[in-house]
Amino acid sequence: MRICQDKITIRIKNNTKSLDIALTDGYNKKEQMFIFKGGEEMAFAINSIGLYGLHAFLVEVEADVSFGKFKFDIVGLPDAAVSESRERVRAAIKNSGYAFSNNHITVNLAPADVRKEGPIYDLPIFVALLKATGQLKANVSDSAFVGELALSGQIRPINGVLPMVMKARDAGIATIYIPYGNAAEAAVVEGIEIFAVHSIEELMGHLNGEDLLEPLVHTGLQSMQEKPVYLDFADVKGQDNAKRAVELAAAGGHNLLMIGSPGSGKSMLAKRIPSILPALDFEEALETTKIYSIAGELQEKQGLLTERPFRSPHHSVSAAGLAGGGAIPKPGEISLAHNGVLFLDELPEFSRNAMEIMRQPLEDGEIHISRVFGTLTYPSSVMLVAAMNPCPCGYKGHPKKQCTCTKQAADRYIGKVSGPLLDRIDIHIEVEPVEYKHLRDNTPAESSAKIRERVERVRAIQRERFAGTPTLVNARMTSAQTRQFCILTDSGEKMMREMFEALNLSARAYDKVLHVARTIADAEEADLITDEHIFEAVQYRSLDRKFWQV
Repeated sequence: MRICQDKITIRIKNNTKSLDIALTDGYNKKEQMFIFKGGEEMAFAINSIGLYGLHAFLVEVEADVSFGKFKFDIVGLPDAAVSESRERVRAAIKNSGYAFSNNHITVNLAPADVRKEGPIYDLPIFVALLKATGQLKANVSDSAFVGELALSGQIRPINGVLPMVMKARDAGIATIYIPYGNAAEAAVVEGIEIFAVHSIEELMGHLNGEDLLEPLVHTGLQSMQEKPVYLDFADVKGQDNAKRAVELAAAGGHNLLMIGSPGSGKSMLAKRIPSILPALDFEEALETTKIYSIAGELQEKQGLLTERPFRSPHHSVSAAGLAGGGAIPKPGEISLAHNGVLFLDELPEFSRNAMEIMRQPLEDGEIHISRVFGTLTYPSSVMLVAAMNPCPCGYKGHPKKQCTCTKQAADRYIGKVSGPLLDRIDIHIEVEPVEYKHLRDNTPAESSAKIRERVERVRAIQRERFAGTPTLVNARMTSAQTRQFCILTDSGEKMMREMFEALNLSARAYDKVLHVARTIADAEEADLITDEHIFEAVQYRSLDRKFWQV
């Protein structure tokens, strides 16, 4: 073989004659392959973005096409979905009217020591190959590409576009190309030019300057203007004590456990809690939407989430379903409820592992998941709302129905919920059955709008109190903040001491009582915590009182 600057010549000899084949630069239609000039650099790098949990990172998609027997290798620690890009990209190139090289193709995803997951690299691999084969002349060095390819050349939506676009902007990339189906969530990011494309044909027409696309218009807060529709507390008959506890829980961000017989209205109360919570601010909406984007929970054409999440997993959910699962774990129900409500109905029916996995995120506001490839951290600042029956049959303490459970069976049922988990729940209340007179009363109950006004007023007090700190609500006070802001009057101090000793409270339960008492005082716009505030807060510790102890 003889290599010149402008061609490669291969001489094939046998016993009788020789044959010279000159291979010049360009596509050989007869041989259905690309041939390249000798000595020319044929490696090209395209910017893309990868995901590891909530963390997005830059990926360089390098493509090299070398003369030799056909082979298509993808290296750089790809998972199965990335490795399968070979077939999707190959079919998409041919079906879109471009030529696929029959030479030796190597695609490297750098950094090579970080695992790459999902079909998000289809589009950058496609662009890199067209650059390497000379079919794309445009300069795309300051652009990034993400997207999954259909065999027809259509570009399909992917998960995690929002954090990817934010990372591209922060890394100084000028332009990013994304699937059209992800346009709404990407448009909330400003400071970067974003093009949403339907197909390879549309992308190449733009890159070649033949049919230019318009960049997405930044929406930001505009994508949050839609008003969510909530269930209203005006529909709840009676249950004044329970509604008071729910209001305090919402005002201070406290975890809540409701205990009552079937049909007493526990689920009805829980499902209306989002209607009295303060609206998401922009930063909360952005953080929550990122989680939903990664989990693939965003609907098409949905931008920022407009309402606080309300997640209600079935009691058969696994521990991995709550915490997050997979080789590179996706967010679980705990993280999907971030900045919102996680409702666990029939709490004792959840598996022990599922319940115990709640302990750390309830304490820290984030969950850590360890896998072979490393440890991921997802935010999980949730308001836990749980409901349970007082016994297996559900009628212990019912004023009219007879309980059929033995004392041992009832104690075992309550005992399924561990003490450490109960310690992390600020408010435990008994929900009494609704009386007939309340059901027949046509007088409208207090609406969610009125309750929400009070909740927002108490939240405003907390924002002012904790300004400049990560703490947002009373339930999240640190030990130092508890000492600083939970100042008791003399009568309040006496009441707290008596209750602590009478109920044999743990140190954590002591803090929970103080936090709830602080919220009650805030509702009355009181600076100091009095004995009345302490007494009411203790009433919300049903499972610490002797009647419920096992």
